[in-house]
Amino acid sequence: MSILLEQVTVSYGRGAKRFDAARNVTLSVAEGEAFGLVGESGSGKSTVLRAVAGLIAHAEGRVVLAGEAMGKRRTTAQRKMVQMVFQDPYGSLHPNQTVDQTLSMPIAIHKLGDADRRVSAALEEVGLGPQHRFRYPHQLSGGQRQRIAIARALILEPRILLLDEPTSALDVSVQAEILNLLSRLRREHGLTMLMVSHDLAVIAHLCDRIAVMNRGEIVETTTAEALAAGNVSNPYTQQLLRSNRGFDPSGGELDLLGSDAIR
Repeated sequence: MSILLEQVTVSYGRGAKRFDAARNVTLSVAEGEAFGLVGESGSGKSTVLRAVAGLIAHAEGRVVLAGEAMGKRRTTAQRKMVQMVFQDPYGSLHPNQTVDQTLSMPIAIHKLGDADRRVSAALEEVGLGPQHRFRYPHQLSGGQRQRIAIARALILEPRILLLDEPTSALDVSVQAEILNLLSRLRREHGLTMLMVSHDLAVIAHLCDRIAVMNRGEIVETTTAEALAAGNVSNPYTQQLLRSNRGFDPSGGELDLLGSDAIR
């Protein structure tokens, strides 16, 4: 398995004030698979993603990535293997750094060399040209900023890509572009993806299997097809389906324009 979580728990506080943001989360994602975590805000899905990324050092349980058990502290090679794209494409980019500086920094940190070629190739891969290379984040559209965030993650050639609501801050038409881009990159690079979202239409397009989270726990694991057919057993999943009624998980290029499922 490319991603294996066993009894992962993330808690804050102690005693009567203890709060479990994620509780006994167990799941597995095969190499090259796209797996989704869906649930309402506060359900714990982003907490799980951060535990996988190694951003929560006090997470309990077992995290195994690409067959390698992760410790409390990640090595440089382990961090290179797993990269993350955050929800806010403006907040995740340094406002005083150009695109060139943003993309060159991970290359320098990991001492990869050949920065000029790598930056140019990364921009081309996400559909941006050389004219974007020396612009600042405020000079780019929301969709362009998210493409830069994706390019920054891919420039280290990771095996696992973590996606934290990567389209929720974008306009509907731009959401479709980014999701189609991620689908293509997954095919071309054989990436394993773990994505979180509160929107079934978004996550069902990209992901093969989906786990539903509620109050820090996984309450059901299913497929996009089963969700579309309403073949779910947990009451919370049924409620989530009703709130997302009308989503279409059909494959192919995604066109979200006019969809009632995404706002």
